[in-house]
Amino acid sequence: MLCQNCQQNEATIHVTDIEHKVGAEGAAESSVVEQHLCDACAKSLDVPHGPKKHKSVQEIYKLLQMSAQKVRREPGVTCPDCGMTLAEFRQRGRLGCAKDYDLFGAHLAELVERVHGATQHVGRKPGIDDAAMARLRRVNELQVALENAIRAEAYENAARIRDELKTLRGN
Repeated sequence: MLCQNCQQNEATIHVTDIEHKVGAEGAAESSVVEQHLCDACAKSLDVPHGPKKHKSVQEIYKLLQMSAQKVRREPGVTCPDCGMTLAEFRQRGRLGCAKDYDLFGAHLAELVERVHGATQHVGRKPGIDDAAMARLRRVNELQVALENAIRAEAYENAARIRDELKTLRGN
């Protein structure tokens, strides 16, 4: 196939333009325009073409060095009491003083959420054995059931749940 522009060289670049227009009645109309061009005509028309240029290892290394220098130059948050920076916290994984919790709070929340999957504690309470924890869960379930029974005006069921709650609580 010959180039549609110069009509001399073989077409090696194929460009497809899809235009979407909205007609007078609000109906969407699409038109497809295809061009078949040789390499020289594609360059003269500023059509993006050809293989992507790959960066050499040296170019990538220079980019990484420039990025690292930029990070070093950027001023970070520093604790006025202990002098810890955000970079030190990220490197060590522990804080220097009590003020750091407030200072690095946003970064701590990200870290806790990434590690634990949540920013609120939902697990066991320290110092409570499994049986006591199960009893606390059952009390919470019964409280929700009691509220639902009262809303549904199921007073006999609500009385039974109330009695079970009293027994579990030891009242």
